Amino acid sequence: MKKYLILYKPFLFFLGTFFFTYIVLTFLYQEYLNSFGENKLDTITRLVGENTKQVLQLFDNKAIVEENKSEPYIMVFYKQKYIARIIEGCNAISVIILFVSFVAAFSGKLKPTLFFIFGGSLFIYILNVLRIGFLCVLVFNFPNQNQFLHGVLFPLFIYGVVFILWLIWVNKFSRYASKIIKE
Repeated sequence: MKKYLILYKPFLFFLGTFFFTYIVLTFLYQEYLNSFGENKLDTITRLVGENTKQVLQLFDNKAIVEENKSEPYIMVFYKQKYIARIIEGCNAISVIILFVSFVAAFSGKLKPTLFFIFGGSLFIYILNVLRIGFLCVLVFNFPNQNQFLHGVLFPLFIYGVVFILWLIWVNKFSRYASKIIKE
C-alpha cells in the first residue's frame, strides 16, 4: 500500500488540493448567498445584470434589466420585450470556483498563481457577461434556437475558454510546466 501511495503521490496531492479548494470555496460562496436570505438576489448577480445591460445597450439603447420583487432573479428586456432572466447560477461564480480549484491544485510559485487566478477569474467574468448579452440578442432574433443557444452553444463556449485557460496554466506556469518541457 505504501508503495502505491508513493507512486501516486502527485496525483493524490492534486486530487486532495483540488477537492479541498473546491469544497472550501463552495462553502464560502454558499455562506455568502445565505447572508442574503431567502428570495433575495445577491450582489454579484445584480452586478452581472447591470453589466449585461451595458452590453445590450450597445445593440439597443433602451435595453433594461429589472429585479423581480418576489423571486430572486433579474428580468432582461431587449427591444422592449422580456427576453430572459438572470438567476444566481448565471453569474459564473461556480465556473470561477472550478477554475480556481484546478489552478490551485496545479499551483506554481505564489505570485504567478495568484495573478493567474485573479486575471483568469476576471476574464471568465467578462466573457460570461458578454455571453449573456449575446445570448439575449440571439434569442431575440432566433427564439426557436433558445434551447440550443442556452443549453449547448454558450456553455460549450464558457467551459471551452476555462479549459484553454487550464491548458495555458499547466503548460506555461504550473510547477509541472518545466518538467513537461524538459521531457
